[in-house]
Amino acid sequence: MDRGAAITNAETVAQAISVMRLRGADLVLMDVELSIREFVTTLELDRIRTPVVACGIDITPKAAADAIRAGAKEFIPLPPDPDLIAAILEAVANEQQSLIFRDPIMEKTIKMAETFARSEASVLITGESGTGKEVIARHIHERSRRAAKPFISVNCAAIPDQLLESELFGHEKGAFTGAAGRRIGKFEEADGGTLLLDEISEMDVRLQAKLLRALQERVIDRVGGSKPVPVDIRILATSNRDLAEEVTKGTFREDLYYRLNVVRLKLPALRERPQDVLALAAHFVEKYSHLNGLPPLKLSSDAKRLLLGAAWKGNVRELENTIHRAVLLASGEDIGTDAIMLDSPPISAAQRSDPATRALQTAENVTRTLVGKTVGQVEQQLILDTLDHCLGNRTHAAKILGISIRTLRNKLNEYVDGGIVLNEAARSG
Repeated sequence: MDRGAAITNAETVAQAISVMRLRGADLVLMDVELSIREFVTTLELDRIRTPVVACGIDITPKAAADAIRAGAKEFIPLPPDPDLIAAILEAVANEQQSLIFRDPIMEKTIKMAETFARSEASVLITGESGTGKEVIARHIHERSRRAAKPFISVNCAAIPDQLLESELFGHEKGAFTGAAGRRIGKFEEADGGTLLLDEISEMDVRLQAKLLRALQERVIDRVGGSKPVPVDIRILATSNRDLAEEVTKGTFREDLYYRLNVVRLKLPALRERPQDVLALAAHFVEKYSHLNGLPPLKLSSDAKRLLLGAAWKGNVRELENTIHRAVLLASGEDIGTDAIMLDSPPISAAQRSDPATRALQTAENVTRTLVGKTVGQVEQQLILDTLDHCLGNRTHAAKILGISIRTLRNKLNEYVDGGIVLNEAARSG
């Protein structure tokens, strides 16, 4: 509290969930005797992604590991040591993961990110959950011309729709019930710097219109405000969904999609960059050994093989949780296979095939698809697939294909005359 924390107490899990739904929090400190799994699961269902730190008196290493396995980010032994609690809460609440990679696939992705980091272009970062999209976003900010200015992150999935507008744009006193004073939103907090809209696919379509205006005109309207407020920010956005598909479904605005998708960066899944597994695992072993006051530990050869054979459906986040548990359960100086509890089953040998083999398989599949077709048929399929990828936008499709819009229009007319059925987007353009 001396460092500026505001504290809210809850006696039960149900009461804590109500508090989180009504007010939210940056971090939850929870007694290990309560049902951490129930609490974390309920938060996830409500799309509230606040970190939980477990605590308890005279708790065994197994109980601490169970708390981590149930979803807690860290465990603090009680009776409390003020400096320890302050350090851990600060570390968890302000966690900034290191950018660690060894795999050539990830190296290529990082180099691409650094190429356009100094531009002012909006960047859409996609990839599966847990691949490190926010870490990459911070990396881009730190190498941009705005690095000395704020980096502000908003998790669009963690804030209820009725509160997200106020969170982003702020509000004036009396704008709604409970608005006791003016509040500055994340857009104004990020002024001069970078604003990360995390999981933007979860944003309500009605709020997307206001966001689009803010991106186009660089001004925002506070809720209940009477005049626009200018802002100078760069926008980064992340999504674990295919936004083009969401546009097709009508859950995401097409104009906003193109505004955000100036540059697109797709992060590979952890299973696609095997050389990163052991590098990240070693980092997490060192991190959690130090954090828990343990002597330096290392992974045994069998443990390394086990990690390399896992599917990692939760990607880097799952690997981090697995190593955290392993550090707490390890006996001796080595972390053996008995301390590693995998959430995902091992992957098959075919899935673990090296990139060259996968590339060869892909090439063979493409060859099978093309053999037996005329050049005209292949061209037709390429044009239609590209147009479908661009959601029927002929201008974007023509640019990708390297042809004029007139040539594309003539080709489409040929296909219609030839009896090819085009979807409504392709016909209208």
